[in-house]
Amino acid sequence: MENNKPNEHDITEVVAQQSAANPTENGVMMVINHSKVSPPFSVLWATVLYCAEFICASVLTSMYHKSDDVVWMGLTITFMLVPSVLTQLTLTFVHRDLGRDRPLVLFMHLLQLGPIIRCIEALVIYCQAGKKEEPYVTISRKIKLKHGKGLGPAFECEIGHSERKLAVHRNAFKRTAVIQAFLGSTPQLTLQLYATIQEKYILHTRLALMIISMISIVYGALVCSVLAIQIKYDDYKVRMKPAACLCMILWRGLEISTRITTLVLFSTALKYWVVLVGLINLLIFFFQPWVEFWARKASLPENIEKNFSKLGTTVVLCMVTFLYACINIFCWSAVQLNLADHDLVEKQPRWRSLAIYYTVRFMENVTLTILWYYFKSDFYVYVCTPLLVVQLIVCYSLAVLFMLIFHQFCHPCRRLFHYNVEDCLRCSCCWRKKQSQPPEDHEDAPPDLTNHLTDRETDIVDDIMEAA
Repeated sequence: MENNKPNEHDITEVVAQQSAANPTENGVMMVINHSKVSPPFSVLWATVLYCAEFICASVLTSMYHKSDDVVWMGLTITFMLVPSVLTQLTLTFVHRDLGRDRPLVLFMHLLQLGPIIRCIEALVIYCQAGKKEEPYVTISRKIKLKHGKGLGPAFECEIGHSERKLAVHRNAFKRTAVIQAFLGSTPQLTLQLYATIQEKYILHTRLALMIISMISIVYGALVCSVLAIQIKYDDYKVRMKPAACLCMILWRGLEISTRITTLVLFSTALKYWVVLVGLINLLIFFFQPWVEFWARKASLPENIEKNFSKLGTTVVLCMVTFLYACINIFCWSAVQLNLADHDLVEKQPRWRSLAIYYTVRFMENVTLTILWYYFKSDFYVYVCTPLLVVQLIVCYSLAVLFMLIFHQFCHPCRRLFHYNVEDCLRCSCCWRKKQSQPPEDHEDAPPDLTNHLTDRETDIVDDIMEAA
């Protein structure tokens, strides 16, 4: 005889269909979902990158020690240990282990092996999830997206203890991935590429470290981009499609590699001037959030941490703005800081800031590349330097192009934009055309700029009513 007992997935679907047919008064659909917990792939991947980069840097340090390269050895150790220590502090802070009796975990953090023990904890939680029924600890309310549009009423899902613990691990490793990428991998890649050019030969260990560092940087930039989308569209269930991920990888990979190559080439020709360029960039992006904070005459956000005083809150905000500045030196951070907000992030990012950033960064890269071309050393005699200059400019242009393609065609919430890339380009072309035309004697009625917005909002409302 066949077992006609419905499984867990069928029960979820039945409840969802019944709730969709009879929605509640406030338009919220309750979904009782006890499905399997998602594997912690992001935790595992961040741990693998951390271990691989740490091991390669350690091996390369021993090679520098044997060849008496004291400068390269000291800088490699610095860019290896500083992000590692910050990673341990971040994991300890997020999990609040200082007030708990966990000596083994704290000892592993002292040995710089904190990500490994955290990854093991996450894997154990995932393997034990679903074996016994557990009460939910919170309810998540989201709106489903289909083809970039919000469809149907909001649905609520119960989140159990295991899923909540895994969410804490994922959020902690997202922070550590960004710290590792832009406080460790980025200066490490810049240093090793500069050392390769100066020594005029490639070590296999150094090449492996540069490849791992590049992967870590791109992954950290992807985390920043996805985090910005999740913060802005917090009410929607956002899923990144493979085409969107590929477009983001190409965008971020070309942007970061071109930027690092430009700085390294410029440093080989004008060694001390590159320090000035880096400091100017760092100071501008470090003080930008503080200037906006003082211009708003706002007060420091409260309840960032219960035990923090005003001095502790200020120190934390300075560390956050320092990380924000380090990210923007090499690529667009995707998130904009608002020090007056409790979440420290601007909920409505400005498109104007994105346009200004890429315009100024493109002009700076072109200027640095041209200066390198005129002041380059004799090492580049056997290199076609004009072709290299053109390649750098084209690669950064392709990065901007992939960024525009992502926001126009691949963004998971592109249909929710009030204005997209096509609208901005059309408005710019219309403005230029209007400026080139001679003024007319008679006055025309002003155009209705909100007409296309009303149509778009009407389409979304119609789709929601059809789904309901």
